[in-house]
Amino acid sequence: MKKILIFVAIALVQSCGIKVKGQDGMAVKSTIQAKEISKEIATPAGVREIVSFLASDELQGRASGSEGIGEAATYIAKAFKANGVTPYFVSYKDTLTNFKKELGVAYNVVGFVEGNDPELKKEFLILGAHYDHIGKAKANGEDVIANGANDNASGTATVMELARYFGTAKTNKRSLIFALFSAEEMGLLGSKHLAEKLKTSNLNLYAMLNFEMVGIPMQDKDYLAYVTGYDLSNLAAISNTYAGEKIAGFLPKAGEFRLFMRSDNHPFHTVFNVPSQTYSTFDFTNFEHYHKVGDEAQLMDYEHMAKLINKFVPVIEGIANAATKEISYK
Repeated sequence: MKKILIFVAIALVQSCGIKVKGQDGMAVKSTIQAKEISKEIATPAGVREIVSFLASDELQGRASGSEGIGEAATYIAKAFKANGVTPYFVSYKDTLTNFKKELGVAYNVVGFVEGNDPELKKEFLILGAHYDHIGKAKANGEDVIANGANDNASGTATVMELARYFGTAKTNKRSLIFALFSAEEMGLLGSKHLAEKLKTSNLNLYAMLNFEMVGIPMQDKDYLAYVTGYDLSNLAAISNTYAGEKIAGFLPKAGEFRLFMRSDNHPFHTVFNVPSQTYSTFDFTNFEHYHKVGDEAQLMDYEHMAKLINKFVPVIEGIANAATKEISYK
């Protein structure tokens, strides 16, 4: 892919004030650096910083309703604000109405970048991922924190980096909503809440593209990520066209395990009946720590993650800027 540089200034975001441990075990303060951005927006170091914060022990596994996930929400909201992504609602934090009050307060974090075309901006793309995890799990020695690095700090970091690009570059003709969902682990509650709320407001939704467990590369595949519900639409073909290579493919196990119905794309499929699918690189053979305390930040492949994010920038840009709605259900 030819490297096309687009340099923009990005404001510095204030530190969230929480210490996290780096790979060397030293305490480091979480910050989001101002950077020059381009079509190659993501760097391994930058992605590592986001995932290391979200998957730190201090956030206690980001269980919905907990203090830890509240810190994560604040971190995401600050990053959105720093990078020109405005709140879609009154606040970045949109409180879930379908979450049990006795468990605390849960909210999605929802940002918005308006399209730059007077007509196409009336159509919306949602880029989403869930930022919650399960909190604690079966102990491994003294460790009981299920840090959720791959599930799904990896997807969250991907959406945050895409938001950083579009929030500053403003190259999208259609409007973009960046949605980080809470309570996915409790039955897709965050995405159900948002889908129903947006439907009530008559949002003109074109497609919902979700990122789930993208922290580890697949082996012996001729594509970078698979698409859930592969046969339902032409999303993979459209993605590959804009990437200029085979970035999206078919994983038989995704159908066998009904993954299309098990992530945050599905409520938008149900409520809007528009193309709503998930990209993932978890293929049931390349990561053994699903919902376990071993899902740690140091196990993620940050070269792979930066590569994936960079290759998806022209994909999202192409879909957002196409003259017609090219993605369609078959």
